[in-house]
Amino acid sequence: MAAQGTGGLPRGVKAGKLIDGVSTKELRLIPDERGYLMEMLRADDGIFQKFGQVYLSVAYPGVVKGWHYHKVQTDYFTIVKGMMKVVLYDGRPDSPTHGEVNEFFVGELNPLLVVIPPGVLHGMKAIGGAPGYLVNCPTEPYNYDKPDEYRVDPHETDIPYDWSLDEG
Repeated sequence: MAAQGTGGLPRGVKAGKLIDGVSTKELRLIPDERGYLMEMLRADDGIFQKFGQVYLSVAYPGVVKGWHYHKVQTDYFTIVKGMMKVVLYDGRPDSPTHGEVNEFFVGELNPLLVVIPPGVLHGMKAIGGAPGYLVNCPTEPYNYDKPDEYRVDPHETDIPYDWSLDEG
């Protein structure tokens, strides 16, 4: 069993409680003298739904990519190089966790898979001095003609979250 953070939450998670429909899987590194392997998502995982595509998104240090959400697709985020702050906001009016914010610190120092359901706004920011490399395995392939992607400005919004460095 992987180590847990406070309140039964995974390590590196700042939240009162997980947003409804969000789940995580603590990932383990399997090292040997040649390097290491890290399984991210398996078809026999209880959290797996279906395969849409796999893509890599790179954020330069300090850059915020977000907010956005999907109406159909579920995202499966993990950071494979560097460290990123992945933040979720539940703006779904009928959700039991409406208004909740979850903040995950994910990457080489905390390998974690974050499952983000449709309707939950999300964004990420590379933290530290290096780019963050995010791998996503969403349930739907990207539709270039009609993207299932709805954007919200990361700074000019009524979402109760500040992307600046928290030095407290």
